[in-house]
This record gives sequence, C-alpha cells and structure tokens, in this order.
Amino acid sequence: MTTTLATRVAALCEAGRLAGPGPFAETVLGHLGVVLPEGPSTVVLPEGPPAVALTDGLTLAYAHPAVTRVGPVGTSGRDAALRVSGTLPRVPYGATSTVLVLTEGPGGPLLFPVDPARTTAVPGTNLAGEPRDTLQLHDYAVAAGDVHPLTPAELAEAGLRAALARAALIAGAAERCVELTVQHTTNRVQFGRPLSHFQAVKQEEARLIEESALVRAAVDAAARELSPVAVAAAKAQASASVAEIARIAHQLHGAIGFTELSELRFATTRLWSWRDEDGDESYWTALLGRAALAADDVWALLAV
Repeated sequence: MTTTLATRVAALCEAGRLAGPGPFAETVLGHLGVVLPEGPSTVVLPEGPPAVALTDGLTLAYAHPAVTRVGPVGTSGRDAALRVSGTLPRVPYGATSTVLVLTEGPGGPLLFPVDPARTTAVPGTNLAGEPRDTLQLHDYAVAAGDVHPLTPAELAEAGLRAALARAALIAGAAERCVELTVQHTTNRVQFGRPLSHFQAVKQEEARLIEESALVRAAVDAAARELSPVAVAAAKAQASASVAEIARIAHQLHGAIGFTELSELRFATTRLWSWRDEDGDESYWTALLGRAALAADDVWALLAV
C-alpha cells in the first residue's frame, strides 16, 4: 500500500504542477474497496456536522411493494434503498462527475454514489475557476447494492487521504512557481543585467525554493507513512507556505504575473484555493497541538 500511495502522491504533485483540470485529488480515495464507475468521479467527505441528512433511516422494500421496514445497512432485499435529503456544498466537479458521498448513516459510516443528473445542481467555482458545484438532494434513493458500510477507521483514513492529496497538489503548484520565477528572473534584463544577478532577487528566490522544498518534504514523508500526525504536518505546512510562495513569485514577476493568461496565475490562484480545501493550516495545526499535548513522548511524535 505504501508504494501505491507514494506513486499516487507523486502523480498528484505533477498534476498540481501542470494545473491540469479534473478531480485528481478525489481519485486517491479509491483504496476503500469500492468499484469506481467509469468516467470522472469526485468525493464528498463529512466536515464538521454531516452535510447530508439521512431521512427515514434505511427503507427496505421486499417482493410486495406495500411491505416496507426500516433496518440496518446490509439487510437483504432486492429493491432496498437509502433515502437521502440534504445539501452537498462546493463539490469539486460535482455537476459533471459521479459523486461518492462518505458520511454517517443510521448504522454507522457509509459510502454511496450520487448521480448529479438526479439532483438540483447549482454551479460554482473556486478562485482558480475550478468547478465547485452545490448539489441539492431531495429524497434521493440509493439502491442497496450501492450502499457500502465503512468502519470509523476507514472514514477517518479517507479524510487523511483527501488532505494529503490536496497537499500534494499544492506541492506541485509550488514547484511550478519556482520554475516560472527562476525562468523569468534569468531571462528578464533590468539595468543591463538579468534580474537573477541582483542580490535581493537571489535572496527572495532562495526563500521561494526553501518554502517549496519544505512542502514537498512534508508531503513525501506523509506518503511514506499515512498517519494523522504526518498528514496533519503535510497539509499544515502546505497551506501555511502558500502565502509566502505566492507573494515572492508575484513580487519577482511584477505586474506580468497577474495578467489573465500568465502561467504563474494558473498556479497561484490554485494555491490560494487549495490552501483552504480539506482543512486549512489552522485546522491541522490544532490537530497537531492536541496530539502533542496527549503524547507521552513528544520527541517520538515529532520524529516520525
């Protein structure tokens, strides 16, 4: 599993570097043993109070349509269905992908797919223009064969993988900022010499490279060992570094970096958007703090 996860994380870093469109981060959750549908798929995870209200519990219809009962997930029944009502806010590519919802059900955590064509979709985007659609579910019926019970550990791991995937995208976009900035300062001539020959520019470039390296190192460490502490450190570092990475890159590009078709803008607007998704630095540093307070050996915790 470690090798597979590391490979996926490396691919996500490259996707972030290239600013490719598509729900790449969400595909990392495919490890849960669920057969993914053909075509693009995206994932909705619980964040705080569940965004989905499961109404009427689990309704099971047997041979006679007038016979129904409420039972736990896994009860046999050819026409069994889960009835779902609620709102799925800001789903990445939600209107054009099969949406996999992970949430708390009547009998514990579960996963089920949602077809956006059977919902009321409200289009939306993040700062980078990536689709973040809100889906309204009204008594949405899910076939029993599509309801997949999860353990609490699997649900928690899905959240960790989502955060690590987003951190990997940030790492790739940060590396792209470094590439574009070094290229620009090398080629741009000011006062008779390239910008990269000025001491102040060299110092800022070094800080940019340092921040990007910090993010990639934290992401690679979490890819080797998927633990709450490692993932929290990776996402916290990635989100915290966004401001400095974007500041330096834009400062060294000048106004050129803000133009509509600038390659740098494609990277930095994604950095600003991904910083807050799947938990920002405040969320994950608070988790790290609680882990440190509860640890018997803080050094062992930090040295994983």
